[in-house]
Amino acid sequence: MIKGNKKFGRNDRIRVNEMIKIPELRVVDEEGEQIGVMSNEEALHLAQERGMDLIEISPNAKPPVCKIIDYGKYKYEQSKNAHKAKKKQHITHLKEIKLSTKIEKHDIEFKMRNAEKFFAKGDKVKFTLRFRGREMQHQEAGYEILNLIKERFADICTIEKAPTKMGRMLSMTLVGISDKKKFGKGEENAED
Repeated sequence: MIKGNKKFGRNDRIRVNEMIKIPELRVVDEEGEQIGVMSNEEALHLAQERGMDLIEISPNAKPPVCKIIDYGKYKYEQSKNAHKAKKKQHITHLKEIKLSTKIEKHDIEFKMRNAEKFFAKGDKVKFTLRFRGREMQHQEAGYEILNLIKERFADICTIEKAPTKMGRMLSMTLVGISDKKKFGKGEENAED
């Protein structure tokens, strides 16, 4: 029998056994069957008879809901559920691909294939084009390159940030559509 949260530390917000001070509780047994509304003392006595703990599940309900279950088992299930939820979530990364106005056709195709792999993994891609020296006088060439990229990926991604100019840089951010069937060879490489 566990008294309070001494075994698991004070950081836990779950009230157990004698820590529950509410006079009237709705009690649920270990199978999930509702026993009914009873006093705190009766619920605690019932839990002790069964060799288990009284755990406050829903403190904001009227009356608060408590469950008769083994506290160690309850904490284990909670950690397993948290681990499953964390495992399913995906963190989106921002990948940057740098270009110049003098880029050759083969080089731009190579960079587009890399971008396609990033989209297949669910990442965002920022295309950055830097103007050097007199290239600033021919900025339309940079916009043409970004429009070419935008047209190429129109069916598999959306524009998060349209082409914008900051100083000598021109950048655009694209986000891949979550449907991986639209990606060609990038889908196979996404699993690596």
